[in-house]
Amino acid sequence: MKLRFFVPFALFAAILGSRFPTVAQEPRLHRPGAALPPGIALVSSQSPFDESCNASQTGVNFHNGAVEPFVAVDPSNPDHIIGVWQQDRWADGGSSGLMTGVSMDRGRTWSTTFAAFSNCSGLASYNRASDPWVAISPNGVAYQIALSLADSNNTSAVLVSRSADGGFIWADPVTLIRDTAATTGFNDKEAITADPNDPNYVYAVWDRSSSSPNIRPAYVARSIDGGINWEAAHSIYNPGTNAAVTFNQILVLPDGTLVDVLIVSRNSATIEVIRSLDHGATWSAPIIVAADETIGTVNAKTQKPLRTGGGLPNAAVDPATGAIYITWSDSRFSAFKRDGIALAKSLDGGLTWSLPAQVNQATNVQAFTPAVAAGAGGVAVTYFDFRKDTPNPDTLLANAWRVVSADGGAIWRESPVFGPFDLNSAPLTTGGNFIGDYQGLVAAGGDFLAFFAAASPGDAANPSNIFATSREQAGGDLRSNGRIEINLHPQPYKPEGHPRPNSKRHTK
Repeated sequence: MKLRFFVPFALFAAILGSRFPTVAQEPRLHRPGAALPPGIALVSSQSPFDESCNASQTGVNFHNGAVEPFVAVDPSNPDHIIGVWQQDRWADGGSSGLMTGVSMDRGRTWSTTFAAFSNCSGLASYNRASDPWVAISPNGVAYQIALSLADSNNTSAVLVSRSADGGFIWADPVTLIRDTAATTGFNDKEAITADPNDPNYVYAVWDRSSSSPNIRPAYVARSIDGGINWEAAHSIYNPGTNAAVTFNQILVLPDGTLVDVLIVSRNSATIEVIRSLDHGATWSAPIIVAADETIGTVNAKTQKPLRTGGGLPNAAVDPATGAIYITWSDSRFSAFKRDGIALAKSLDGGLTWSLPAQVNQATNVQAFTPAVAAGAGGVAVTYFDFRKDTPNPDTLLANAWRVVSADGGAIWRESPVFGPFDLNSAPLTTGGNFIGDYQGLVAAGGDFLAFFAAASPGDAANPSNIFATSREQAGGDLRSNGRIEINLHPQPYKPEGHPRPNSKRHTK
């Protein structure tokens, strides 16, 4: 005699639904004014810049659009955190000014201020500012760097402002370099690094292009007296004619070695590093980390491109072990059908590198704009993906996620950070909807704290905001909707927002 067991239909449906979530249900979007998830703080607010400060300019400005954040933690005080971002993004590049957020309680509450990098923020020489980056020395002195733009974005300057009180008041900026594209060149994508062990040393790095000859080398300026004075800017790596260096970022290892992480673009692109053993006085030949095989991010329902910083690397060093980690978006894991998140590491000061490994967990959808931090007993990567998106052609739902590894990258634990939000509501800029070519992430006091931008659906007057996590989050719905995304129009690698050196118009 055969026994038959009957499962009630409602129970069966519940079990099936938990394993295979429906794609027809529209997830609940985060709306302006809604309660934030636990552990999330809203950092940005209404713009302090009156729209009249842009009266002399033409183009589309997204007033109250806050994008492209970066963050730093005080190496001597994990409660002291400073974040920066672009405020009031322009569609054709740059923003009305750069904002600063300061937290003295490890991201729970924030005060906002700004340094004078543009006309709207008090520096009449420049119409716009872009590419915010910040660093903090072990004595609490903070440094903020900007790309300031004028003359329809054809005049570019790298400026540094210093704060002696931990980020609340910023001094008048120092000009490290200024160029006009038609005559001397164009400066782009700068970053600043304060030595976490010695408050005297501060390093600024960027790329500088010229059209005759067509080259784009890496440039650096150094301070050896805590930002009071700066040495003359000079090239530290020239990739040759018809080649370009982009997106430099200097790391300081525990033994004082400097490692500059960069992209070199010729017929293809590679992520490389150069090293300095003498505080940046001299630099080594380049060492290849990996090929950069991003194809960029698209709306898979329309195949329209998005600007997500495709292929731009973000790097971090573990202050205890000296392990270096580099992350970027890369399509190698999907046979070049969609970008995932790659991570490579070095355990010998950047001399040799592991093969890139995929760290995004929902591998059937595009993942983009990663950030990495090391310390707090491990390594963490944050990124966005479309696992919660639906077939609805009117929305493009993105979520922010964090993966953490306590064993150097062998095993990862994933948790949700924020979302979903509708990326279609983000400011529209050259290359597509935009919340930043990069985002922020730091290790602070045993936690990994994210500093990120997200769009604000249903609020055209407030298209995007900056948020921070005040503690590491756990739990939540990690499931994918089962959709498989394919980029039908892969393009050869081109650093986003960084036109070739002979471009007539630069659109930061």
